[in-house]
Amino acid sequence: MTTAANPIPLVRSAIAGSRFRDLRWPVIRPWQTNAALIVIGTGLFFLTRQLISEYGHYTIGFSGVSGWSCILYLCAALLILTQPVDRFTFPIILTVAIVCRLVAIFPAPYLSSDIYRYVWDGVVQHAHISPYRYVPGDPVLAFLRVPNQDIFDNINRRSYAHTIYPPAAQALFYLITWISPTVTFMKTAMVLFEGITMYGLITLLGYLGIRREQTLLYAWCPLLIWEIAGSGHLDSAAMAFIALALLARYRRQPILTGLFLGIAILLKLYPLVLLPALYRRGDVKMPAVVVAILAFGYAAYSSAGLLVFGFLGGYVKEEGMASGSRYFLLDITQRIPGLHNLPTAVYYVFCAAAFAAIMSWCWQTAVQQGSDRIAADAFLRPAFVLAAALMFLFSPHYAWYIIWLVPFFTLMPNLPILAYLLGFFYLYTTALAAPGPKMFLANEILYVGVFVAFLIQSALDRWPLHRTLFVQPASGSEPL
Repeated sequence: MTTAANPIPLVRSAIAGSRFRDLRWPVIRPWQTNAALIVIGTGLFFLTRQLISEYGHYTIGFSGVSGWSCILYLCAALLILTQPVDRFTFPIILTVAIVCRLVAIFPAPYLSSDIYRYVWDGVVQHAHISPYRYVPGDPVLAFLRVPNQDIFDNINRRSYAHTIYPPAAQALFYLITWISPTVTFMKTAMVLFEGITMYGLITLLGYLGIRREQTLLYAWCPLLIWEIAGSGHLDSAAMAFIALALLARYRRQPILTGLFLGIAILLKLYPLVLLPALYRRGDVKMPAVVVAILAFGYAAYSSAGLLVFGFLGGYVKEEGMASGSRYFLLDITQRIPGLHNLPTAVYYVFCAAAFAAIMSWCWQTAVQQGSDRIAADAFLRPAFVLAAALMFLFSPHYAWYIIWLVPFFTLMPNLPILAYLLGFFYLYTTALAAPGPKMFLANEILYVGVFVAFLIQSALDRWPLHRTLFVQPASGSEPL
């Protein structure tokens, strides 16, 4: 890390006097970095337009769009991590990020219909009815269908599934539909939450002595453009509050940390896994605030009784979480001779042991931080590990489940998570995304790719040849 006065030499020569000294990659000038980013950003813009075109007319297919998007993203990431920038670079990054999202906001969602349930839940609440009480197809709600027929017709599981979204999500749906009960405005709101995430990342990068241009890793990530601007997934709001929680934790503001983390949990539940990493020794305020926020959220919708938990139980069964059929690591273990009948309970014990080990590490970090023996940002790595471990063990089938890893990747770039994010994004736009043997093959490719990336990352950490080949210039962007 460097100070704000000398922004991030992320990768600097570290093998002085070695035989690799003459192999250094040439450092370009900032205007050349900007020119290259404009070319790459233009390519991403046209690929986003092509994505929308693919909704109604096959040209290169979703896999073609995702594949080329990954290539351009990798090129942009390499540039921003290794080359000098100036005061024009960040506006270029923001401009490309905004125009790509504008292209994807206005067309109707095609790859996921979840957003229609968001709007419907908001509409139901404006009729003074709990969104948890009735399924959308219930005759009791028939009077809401005619004025919202286009919304109702596109709701998935509308005839049997109560809403699954937690209380903070429902409050958000109420507020958004109070302004405009449309899919386009719901998508717009989710994109605006990305602005909050960007604010949190820029501020954290500034505290860490890293130049703000590294937010390109978030802003230009094609996975986010597809899943947030294109499909309007609620995970964008959860990411925003996670970013705010990380920022408050860095500033050692326990009440705000608990507030933001609690809201994030009430939006998507999975941020609960971050609680051990954000805890500080002797800090009772943060966990107490989290518990209070959770209690208040569910109490606000408690009139529906146990229905406040919605379709959660049905979703667990439907997605194969109860049977264990959705867990890739369990599936591949059961293919080993003699382990065909390995029960799902054993896998749950393994997961519990893995998280117990990680949480023990988090506790040790919290103890050290409590005595001010290590850096204030040391909690970030445990938080990242917990989030990544949840995804690797859970093996999600939908790309929007993994997008919350992108802010962590932006703060701490590394090859294994890059391979996971882009590998998942690409593979699940191919024919391998079909449930069954094809999806097993997709996961095999994905997990092997991540393992290989981990080996490469370990080798680079031990023998940092790349720090000689890619020399980060000492001059960077202006201090924040």
